[in-house]
Amino acid sequence: MATHSENQYFVPHGSVYPSILSLGLLSLISGFVFSVNHLAFGQWMMYLGAAVVIAMTFKWMGTIITENLTGKYKAWEDKSFRVGMIVFICSEIAFFAAFFGALFYMRMISVPDLAGFDVDITPYKDFLSTWPSAGPGGVVLGTEYVAPKFTAMGPWGLPAINTALLLTSGATITWAHWALIKNKRTQLVLGMLATVLLGVAFLVCQGLEYHHAYTELGLTLGTGAYGATFFMLTGFHGFHVTLGTIMLIVILIRCMKGHFTPEHHFGFEGVAWYWHFVDVVWLGLFIFVYWL
Repeated sequence: MATHSENQYFVPHGSVYPSILSLGLLSLISGFVFSVNHLAFGQWMMYLGAAVVIAMTFKWMGTIITENLTGKYKAWEDKSFRVGMIVFICSEIAFFAAFFGALFYMRMISVPDLAGFDVDITPYKDFLSTWPSAGPGGVVLGTEYVAPKFTAMGPWGLPAINTALLLTSGATITWAHWALIKNKRTQLVLGMLATVLLGVAFLVCQGLEYHHAYTELGLTLGTGAYGATFFMLTGFHGFHVTLGTIMLIVILIRCMKGHFTPEHHFGFEGVAWYWHFVDVVWLGLFIFVYWL
């Protein structure tokens, strides 16, 4: 059994969770591969793998919460959790930086360069230097391309509403954090509930935005460089908002159960850091994808 003191890092006893979770992931990924190759049992392998992953995630996280509530985690663990969360957020920054870099490269370098070659020596003589770009247009390498017609997604309307929703959610989770520090339980729960509702509202609005893009604007994932970067950046951000909202719901339930104290509440802080990161990324998206 594990032993623990103020000067000793807590080492949990052996667990079957990693092995079972690995099998669930193997089933999920293998099922996907079989499914795309039109094997009927692949779909059921995916469902089984997903169920195992979800079950093990809840079970494993529940064990960690129990360890925390029973006093297993002291100063050393708190420090390592904070460092781990900082490293995780830095990896997420690098993830989005790659996609923003691809957007800037195509918009500022590759598209103008391809359209700027000498018309007498380049097969790209009719390449259209426009942004948003849905494709080369004109004659490229002896083949005539007709760029699909579409309308770029503007910054106002649903994108502006989503910006207001996320900025407000950043304020409500900060309000809840202040309440936790001052041990105001009602304000804490109300602040977290408001943050969850704002996150859900953002996802609903993004779904409506995608429906509008596909059905009315002609903007799809296959609409050239613009469509690809638009949906990759906003879609992955939406995925992060979904994960963040799920984490917020878990933290809300824990707040209602009184799991956090003004002195010990890193679980709350870690999710709050993640949510503020999501807010900042959206501001970058709103400016560079929607507005400029």
